[in-house]
Parts: sequence; C-alpha cells; structure tokens
Amino acid sequence: MTIGEVRSSLEGETLGRQLYDCVADLYPICRSITGDGVRETLRRLQRLTPLTVHEVPSGAEAFDWTVPREWNVRDAYVKNSQGERVVDFRRSNLHVVNYSVPVRRRMSLAELRPHLFTLPDKADWIPYRTSYYAESWGFCLSQRQLDSLPDGEYEVCIDSSLAPGSLTYGECYLPGELTDEILISCHVCHPSLANDNLSGVAIAAYLGQALSRISRRHSFRLLFIPGTIGSITWLSRNEPMIPRIRHGLVLACLGDGGRFTYKKSRRGDAVIDRAAQHVLRQLGDHEVQEFSPYGYDERQFCSPGFNLPVGRLSRTPHGRFAEYHTSADDLDFVHPSQLADSFAACLAILEVLEGDRTYMSQNPKGEPQLGKRGLYHAIGGLAQASANEMAMLWLLNLSDGEHSLLDTAERSGCDFAIIRNAAAILCDFGLLKEVSM
Repeated sequence: MTIGEVRSSLEGETLGRQLYDCVADLYPICRSITGDGVRETLRRLQRLTPLTVHEVPSGAEAFDWTVPREWNVRDAYVKNSQGERVVDFRRSNLHVVNYSVPVRRRMSLAELRPHLFTLPDKADWIPYRTSYYAESWGFCLSQRQLDSLPDGEYEVCIDSSLAPGSLTYGECYLPGELTDEILISCHVCHPSLANDNLSGVAIAAYLGQALSRISRRHSFRLLFIPGTIGSITWLSRNEPMIPRIRHGLVLACLGDGGRFTYKKSRRGDAVIDRAAQHVLRQLGDHEVQEFSPYGYDERQFCSPGFNLPVGRLSRTPHGRFAEYHTSADDLDFVHPSQLADSFAACLAILEVLEGDRTYMSQNPKGEPQLGKRGLYHAIGGLAQASANEMAMLWLLNLSDGEHSLLDTAERSGCDFAIIRNAAAILCDFGLLKEVSM
C-alpha cells in the first residue's frame, strides 16, 4: 500500500473520532518538559505507533543548554480557613505553575497574591504558566475564583519534586528504500491543552501508525519531544545523521476550526515549502507565513548551524486564538472533523514528497500523438478527462530531465496526484523515463 492509497481509503468520520479519542485519552495527564507525565504519554502512544523512548540525564550538555532537573507534581492546593480546597490541582492541572518548587505553608491572602495568576479579561478561564528555568512557585486560577477569595489565612501546598532525573522523548524511525529522511515533529510538554499540543501529538502518532504499514521510498523519523530543550537535545545527540534529513514538518494546533496555516522553513523555497503550499492551494482557503525565529521547534531545526528544510503546519497559529494557553483549550475546542482533515492534509503533503520524481521525454521533438496510442481519456472518468489530458501535455513538455513532477504540478496548476498518475501512464507507454537525481 502507498500513501496515496491510504489517503483514498480514509473514512473521515471514523478517523476523526479515533484522533479525538486519542486527544481525550492524553488530555488529563500533567505533562512538562520532563517527568512522569511525559513518560505516561509516550507509553500510551506506543499502543499506536512503534516508539523508542530515550532518557537523557539531568545536567547533560546540549549545545548552549543544559538538560534541567526533572519535575514531578503529585498534588497541590490552596485551602481556606474552613479547610476547603479553593484551588485544587486535582480539578485542573493548569492550576499549578509548571515547574513550581515544593511549598507547604500558611499565609495571608496578601502574601499569597503575588503567587496567583489570572486572566482579568477572561474571568472564567485558567491561564497556563511555566517557570522552567527560574526556581519559583505559583498557582493559576480564574479571575472569578480570585475575586471570591476573602481576606484571611490560607494553607498552601505544592507537593512536587525538582531533582536530578532525566529528559524523556520518543522517537519512531521507519526505514525506507532511501536513507534520505522525512522528519515529523511534535511537542509533548504541555499539560491539559487539547489543540496546542495534543492535536499535533495525536496526528503524528496516527501518521506513524499509517506509515509503518506501507511501502516507503524515504525513511521517516517521528519525534515526540519537549518543546525547545527537547529538539535542542535531540539535535545535539544526532549531529552525524542530520544531513540525511531532506524534508521536515512540525505539527501543532491542528484541531480547531480555523483555516490551514503553513509557516515556511528558513530557506523559504525548500521542497517541503513548495509541497505544503501546493497541497493547501488545492484544499482551498489557507495562509502562508514567512519564517521567523519564534514559534515551535521549527526555529531549532532551522537554526543557522543546521538550516534544515523544516516548516510548520497548523490551523490557527499559536497566539492567534483566544483560547491559546488557557483552560478554554479543552476537549470542546477541538473537533473530530478538523483533526481528520488535518491528518489528510499531512498525508497529502507526504504523498508529494514521496511521489516526486524527475522524468525525461522519450519523444521530445514535437508533441507525441496521443490519440493513436489511445491515451486520450485513458485516465479516470470523462469528468476528469480534460485535466488528465492537460496533465499529460504538461508532462511531455516539461519532462526534460530538469523539471520534477512537483515543478509540473506548480506550473500547470494541476493536482499533484493527477500529474503523478499521468506520469505513470506515460511511462507505461514508453513516452517518459525516470531520471535518477
């Protein structure tokens, strides 16, 4: 089976429900850049895709960075004078500032307030906050919760540990006919955030599952890593094989109702940039962003010492939906149909990368007579006849050993799949021959 055959066999409703169920299964887990939440997430993902789990010890050097101490949290709360939990980690893991150091003490509301974080303009939402690289502690709560707290004494507890341990990441390597690799990356460091984090994780896991079952031209490497420190650590440990990466895609924010957004690689004109833009043009309304050194792990893969051809696929980009990094990025914010469409878009991009070839016309002097070979209407039904015939004509004109199928698809405006299928027919009739590049 090929990627194209997988894509054509998709049942959107069933697939969307599977992707959504994966998001829902992982949603309650408290994740961070290190710790048992990441390990549990990867254990569950191993049911879907063949993941190898790596542990990198705290203190390990990764270029200009150092792997931090491992953080785990067991419980956290703020109790009022009646012993009632007015802020409770068990109700939402967003209530604790990620990487908070342990604390257990009594204090007045005035003393506690500097450690409380809210969103005043979103009275019922809990913000997501972190303190990875500066020792501190805090709680996140809704503005409405904060406003309801009377003056008085409060019991504060964060039952956490920050100690030597390791950074954990998952890697799925699927060898193909070529050692050239396609890299797919997502971040697994956020707690209960459904769109910003888990949508990309679920889609990457199901891509790994699908790709593991088909014949592959490229080798594929899927990374499930903590943001920033995870990609930097992975790059520092894998420098010898970095030149094998020919294309790469970071997945994030793929479950909301917004249009597709593609962020270009630092190169700006890499094949992944062109393939993604071609697919999104065929799908309809979309946005293309130029590269910037801000965002997700594309900025690490595209750092000047590597300058890898890695772009990012999202729907509404991070920071441009109100629910971003809040408790409103919940299971109601993501939709099975959008997850399924995002998965299909990823497959379509990979299909272009896998199927792109370069050909040489075997009858380049003048236009070959297609009618006598029975090639008119040879592909598909009558409804597609015009597109198929134009695809053949474009191929016969541009197949000079220098223009690839993607070149032809871009210039002609034809869907890549139509161009690829037309090339296969023309090869069968001896009119095209593949050129090794």
